[in-house]
Amino acid sequence: MIVSLLRFRLDLEGIASIKDKRRIVSSLKDRLQRKFRLSVAEVDLQDSLSRAEIGAAMVSNSRAFGESVLQKAIALVENEAPGRVAHVEVMSEQF
Repeated sequence: MIVSLLRFRLDLEGIASIKDKRRIVSSLKDRLQRKFRLSVAEVDLQDSLSRAEIGAAMVSNSRAFGESVLQKAIALVENEAPGRVAHVEVMSEQF
């Protein structure tokens, strides 16, 4: 069993309230869950207006498959999120 993990920071500009940020993060999480069947959560920076840190994970039987899905997920975030992806970590671990 291979667990593939993704962690990225999203820099958001022009956010006026935590409510606006949560709406953006929630929408992004829903899209990632629906399209790629990932487990997704905001893992840090919950109280920051300008940044969000999001983690995602999936279980598969292939390291290459898991990492390719996560690369596609990052491409979606970079193209559709209303912010800039500032830091990305992708890793896989066999259990």
